[in-house]
Amino acid sequence: MELSIHVTGLKLTDRLQTYVEKKTERLDRYMPTLADVRVDLAEQKSKQVTSRQIAQITVRDDRGTILRAEERSNDIFAAVDAVLDKIYRQINRYRGKRRQRRRANGGVDEVVVAEPLPIDLEEEDSEPIVVRQKQFSLQPMSLEEAGEQMELLGHDFFVFFNRESDMINVLYRRRDGNYGLLMPELS
Repeated sequence: MELSIHVTGLKLTDRLQTYVEKKTERLDRYMPTLADVRVDLAEQKSKQVTSRQIAQITVRDDRGTILRAEERSNDIFAAVDAVLDKIYRQINRYRGKRRQRRRANGGVDEVVVAEPLPIDLEEEDSEPIVVRQKQFSLQPMSLEEAGEQMELLGHDFFVFFNRESDMINVLYRRRDGNYGLLMPELS
């Protein structure tokens, strides 16, 4: 397991680094295929004193599973404890889902292939701008694994490389609770 600690707006003291290392070293006991753990610690200026210290943990395993949790507190040590509690709950939920999936040999209930809606940009007064860019690595996975990963992250969509079609797809949650799958093709 590779641990990386990143800080923003505060100083990484030896005491804080040792505390984070000690607390995160037990993660691989609960998730044996753990590849790397990224801990982001930050301090933000805020009117609310109780939410100035932020701890975020991102966990990746060998299969490409990503678990992420974030907590805020008035003390960075308390934020680290709270975020670790949250990540342990996510790991337990992930392990339970993997066991259930092996037993039931099922996965995503229904996949709906959706056609993209035409968007008329001329109606808007100002053009939107890109305020954030994010790069990530894609690992080949099945549709069921992508649905499981989307649920674990708590997102409404998930971009993945579909092992069956050898294409990049987007799985998303529809308003009716079912799933949709976007399968782009070059024209």
